[in-house]
Amino acid sequence: MSFFFAIPAEVFAIMSDATVKYVLEEKDLPKSWYNLAADLPEPMPTVLHPGTMKPIGPDDLAPLFPMSLIQQEVSTQREIEIPQPVREVYRQWRPSPLYRARRWEKALGTPAKIYYKYEGVSPTGSHKPNTAVPQAFYNKEAGVKHLSTETGAGQWGSSLAFAGALFGLDVKVFMVKVSYNHKPYRRYLMHTFGADVIASPSNQTASGRAILEKDPECLGSLGIAISEAVEIAAQRDDTKYALGSVLNHVLLHQTVMGLEAIKQMEMAGDDPDVIVGCTGGGSNFAGLAFPFLGLQLRGGRKRKVIAVEPSACPSLTRGQLAYDYGDTAHLTPLVKMHTLGSTFVPPGFHAGGLRYHGMAPMVSHAVKLGLIEPVSYQQVECFAAGVGFARAEGILPAPEANHAVRAAMVEALRCKEEGRSKTILVSLSGHGHFDMQAYNDYFAGKLKDIAYDPQELAMALAGLPAVPGV
Repeated sequence: MSFFFAIPAEVFAIMSDATVKYVLEEKDLPKSWYNLAADLPEPMPTVLHPGTMKPIGPDDLAPLFPMSLIQQEVSTQREIEIPQPVREVYRQWRPSPLYRARRWEKALGTPAKIYYKYEGVSPTGSHKPNTAVPQAFYNKEAGVKHLSTETGAGQWGSSLAFAGALFGLDVKVFMVKVSYNHKPYRRYLMHTFGADVIASPSNQTASGRAILEKDPECLGSLGIAISEAVEIAAQRDDTKYALGSVLNHVLLHQTVMGLEAIKQMEMAGDDPDVIVGCTGGGSNFAGLAFPFLGLQLRGGRKRKVIAVEPSACPSLTRGQLAYDYGDTAHLTPLVKMHTLGSTFVPPGFHAGGLRYHGMAPMVSHAVKLGLIEPVSYQQVECFAAGVGFARAEGILPAPEANHAVRAAMVEALRCKEEGRSKTILVSLSGHGHFDMQAYNDYFAGKLKDIAYDPQELAMALAGLPAVPGV
């Protein structure tokens, strides 16, 4: 007896249009992070002490970070082992899935093949726990009791609050005021995990009070919130500072994304021609792109790697590559990065996680070396792309991730115009379930493109520190 039967052509069409999911097993969870510094053809510029303008040493960073993270920050070792306790926590959501976006491809009518690495499966809905967990672990090992930090959209703050709860650390979060007001549910999530959340600029620090004295209605910025968090950490021996992006050790921890994606693309029998990620400080972008760039730098094929930023805060596309402070009050070391000036306060657009005046030094360095292509988009066109993606794929992207979705759509439509196929890999860094007010504003026509003030940018860039010999 034969059990074979004919399947109608329309059923085949549905099957071929279905989103495909590539899932690794727990045994495939990376055992080490990847450090791009080991493969760079030109070493990173030196980090400078804010007082002496001389190269900093590990002891200069000790008031802010435990020595284990400082060692990772300056390391040029290619692989750095992930501690077993961190891997145990990672297993709650890692390896994260990779999807082939067949329905979105069909909606766009493109011959391109689009894959997205989805980090919204983490406990807080974004890629941020990939570094929050190890940072909390290393601080706990060092005997730290309290952590202070900043957050824009709240993704980082909620992730550090989650990690702090796991390892028994008190967490204080300075949340950029415009996001504090726009995104209350992220704030409530941080409270749920036990964190203390303060709108920044605040009256709790000297740097916050100085800002409020000049501008009582200041919307805040990540640079200002960093100043407040660093000031708190520097005042107590049992308190350290934790940063959610920008620094080398943060980007290092995020490379679990790209290391997994390399294996998943092999499962799919494919290899990306184009890699896309949104960039505020650069961590999710680096997490996906750096392991692929490492393959390229070690003799593999060249790929187009696109860093996407908001037009209202365009550090890579409008900023200067220069030494600058990481915060507004000039408490942090000077790093060479693409910057809009440490005093620049971006307008209050909805992608709060992308409102930082500078870019990760390692991302900036890779742009200088021609390894990365930066682009920028306005927020309305990014939300439009995100809505189209959601209707095809069933996943609502965070406002930040919408920037990557927009750039991937542009690349896919270019393939359509040119009549050729490319494989596009996108970092879908988080979901937008806590960002529904932004989507409501978009559908109501209240979401507008906001331009930065050119005069304010010029003033901020004119105030870049003078570094001898540079």
